[in-house]
Amino acid sequence: QVQLVESGGGLVQPGGSLRLSCAVSGNRFAIYAMAWYRQVPGEQRELLASITSDTFIKYSDSVKGRFTISRDNAKNTVFLQMNSLKPEDTAVYFCKLATANADYWGQGTQVTVSS
Repeated sequence: QVQLVESGGGLVQPGGSLRLSCAVSGNRFAIYAMAWYRQVPGEQRELLASITSDTFIKYSDSVKGRFTISRDNAKNTVFLQMNSLKPEDTAVYFCKLATANADYWGQGTQVTVSS
């Protein structure tokens, strides 16, 4: 069973930075596409960034130029570097691993941007 564990969330002031990590169990991490999402209560989960096994990357317009997704296959980890954070970035952030048969999600990590 694949397990994903996010970390790195917290409280940050507007304009600040955070780096989220998502550690994945298993030994086939390198072949899977990974993605970061976020969700605000009462709203749909929003796709922010994705990275394929060969590091093809896409970003949503809402985070392009501020967030950077990357992966370290040796550590089975995907990262989300978040810069120039805004209050509207406040949400629970989730990582997702996509296989041909199923998607796997972490439990989420809270990011709060406030002064």
